[in-house]
Amino acid sequence: MWVKGAVDEWTTAAGINDGAIFRRVSLLGKISGDRITAKAIWHVVKAAAKRAGIKTLAPHDLRRTCARLCHLAGGELEQIQFLLGHASVETTERYLGCKQKLSEAANDNLGLEDT
Repeated sequence: MWVKGAVDEWTTAAGINDGAIFRRVSLLGKISGDRITAKAIWHVVKAAAKRAGIKTLAPHDLRRTCARLCHLAGGELEQIQFLLGHASVETTERYLGCKQKLSEAANDNLGLEDT
């Protein structure tokens, strides 16, 4: 929740009420266009990876890592699907590398007893 608080504080201070929140700014400090490009994000990620000593990292690696961490933390598949913008939950399952674990079947914990 701290991230949303920080973004809300920043958008309020910047006077941004709608649209993209990350916008291109020229070297002279002038807003240029209505949003930053995917290429700009790629350059930011590459520069950060270089500073961290990571040789091969792309923005999509961060997207996949976020999705997998959400899944490992117990995030619902449908919510991760929504986060990623996938039309099909099957795409999200493939993206996460979901595999059925018969030794840890989800329905084993329902608490139903054989009578």
